[in-house]
Amino acid sequence: MRPGGDEPAHSAVRHGAGFVASGLLATAVDAAMLAVLTRGVGLDPFSARLLAIVAAMVTAFFAHRRLTFAIETPPTLAEFTRFLAVAWSASAVNYGLYALVLLARPETPPLLALLAATLVSMAVSYFGMRFGVFARR
Repeated sequence: MRPGGDEPAHSAVRHGAGFVASGLLATAVDAAMLAVLTRGVGLDPFSARLLAIVAAMVTAFFAHRRLTFAIETPPTLAEFTRFLAVAWSASAVNYGLYALVLLARPETPPLLALLAATLVSMAVSYFGMRFGVFARR
């Protein structure tokens, strides 16, 4: 650490920025794949969405390894499997909360329900990755 003592703060900012950047990158891949598969290939939107999610999850895995957690060792199948468990769990939490909000308060705008569910599922995702998938062993 330098005498100014700002490295932990810099590290926290880099870590947070990496988390956001990784999420945005995965979302971009998700949206791009969905567009290509539905408009370009003609796949139905439900099948296309499943394939797009898979592509986004693979992207997120490598992005989080590098940008969020700065892991420099080669990835392992076990690590990827743990990541998928966390990612699918966070997705289930997201969808479950989204549906719960809309069922409990039907007047809620869907985008507001999505935002609330996404904020909670981001926390689930982050803590699952931080303490489960990419925990320093």
